[in-house]
Amino acid sequence: MELSILNAIETLQNPVLDRISIIMAQLGTGGAIFILIGLCFSIFKKTRRIGFNILLSLVLSAILGNLILKPLIHRVRPYNAIGRKILVNPLIDGSFPSGHTYSAFATAFSVLFYDKKNGIILLSFAILMGFTRLYLFVHYPTDVLGGVALGYICAIVAKKILEKKVPLENQR
Repeated sequence: MELSILNAIETLQNPVLDRISIIMAQLGTGGAIFILIGLCFSIFKKTRRIGFNILLSLVLSAILGNLILKPLIHRVRPYNAIGRKILVNPLIDGSFPSGHTYSAFATAFSVLFYDKKNGIILLSFAILMGFTRLYLFVHYPTDVLGGVALGYICAIVAKKILEKKVPLENQR
């Protein structure tokens, strides 16, 4: 079933989507864009809590995703499973969960909890990130769904931790 979804997405291939997907892959590699977003929010007192939420959720998702789930599950990537050539450099780690996706959604949900307008913008970016992981044939749909879930859970956990440890400025 998952391969049939990937094959359906493959029918959308065109040079514009190829380029967008490659750019999205580059933006998400190593999570640097999401760390930068978190740091930018952290600079200003008014948005500091959002920035801390982003950064903590990224740390939590990286620990759970990269250090625990990927090595534990070690799912073969779809392009390896069927011997397909891809548009980006081959990846050596496991497929589940999608790191690009959990980083994008951890960031988006962290912002959405406090700032609906910017959260929706980042949620749109995160959805595009997840789609491009499928488009590039580097993840199965369940890898992306797992990334969405992990990003959401880590954003919630980060929010709960910060509410207990770092009270709002106007609270005593």
